[in-house]
Amino acid sequence: MSQITDYSQVSFITVTEASAGQRIDNFLLKELKFLPKTAIYKLLRKGEIRVDKKRIKPTKKLVLGEILRIAPIRDVPEETEVQQAGSRLVAQIEASIILEDDDLIIINKPSGIAVHGGTDNLHGVIEVIRQLRPDLAYIELVHRIDKETSGLLLLAKNRQTLLDLHEAFKTDGISKHYQALVFGNWRGGERRISNHLQRTEGKGPQKMRVSDNEEGKLSESVFSPLAQFENNSLLSVKLLTGRMHQIRTQLAELELPIVGDSKYGDFTLNREFARTNKLKRLFLHAYRVEFKLKHSGKVYRQEISLADDLQTALNHLNNNIKT
Repeated sequence: MSQITDYSQVSFITVTEASAGQRIDNFLLKELKFLPKTAIYKLLRKGEIRVDKKRIKPTKKLVLGEILRIAPIRDVPEETEVQQAGSRLVAQIEASIILEDDDLIIINKPSGIAVHGGTDNLHGVIEVIRQLRPDLAYIELVHRIDKETSGLLLLAKNRQTLLDLHEAFKTDGISKHYQALVFGNWRGGERRISNHLQRTEGKGPQKMRVSDNEEGKLSESVFSPLAQFENNSLLSVKLLTGRMHQIRTQLAELELPIVGDSKYGDFTLNREFARTNKLKRLFLHAYRVEFKLKHSGKVYRQEISLADDLQTALNHLNNNIKT
């Protein structure tokens, strides 16, 4: 898509191949960088931004050849230069890059950093990478992981790679594994958990819940025990689907909440664990990924160790290990 410079007039943009398939809210966050996220969603809600003359939702995915109409934006700041991320954050993300080639960037994302910017965080991983690699014509997140979660995150450097990986996620062509430490004792060996998850209604932070019917989206994970402690279990989790908060919701439903989970966990247990084991965040880490890019035939197998703070917490538990 071509860059628009005069937003005070009605503007039209034709969807090109580079942006086809992208959510319109994500596209607008890049195109209208001078506006806060809340303002962009307000424009969409009021119908000030339309696609082929129709109102659209923020989740609408752009289609090649569609035409976006942006009504005049009256309150355009005089200074529209994008605020740059701080040097400390940039250095942290740069140091987190563990693989880069012509198709992909793979990052070992630290906990506490969002994958994309928002109201509370102007800069996430994707914004920092674009700042680090201004020469890249294309760079997009392949998937998301929660801000509190650490570990492997994939970014595509071309449209074909993004399409290949999105297809892989839909057809079980990608193997994604997490480690999670939970409160309670895991019973038995490997278990496949299948249920339907849907968003909770109402205002406030978005959460998921297990649906009693099939109105929610099918969510499947395979849980395997790695270690058993006195009051905790360390699990490996293979995702078969990729729903929002999937692992966190499913484990909470099993009454085995993840250590440090402020949304679905136990406040009292979290506070005591933080006091005794020096961990004040979610114990969830994306540690292994395997996939093959269809267009190149290249196979990727990436595995990383636990983040230092998670390993330190495990070391505190080791004196009480059972098996």
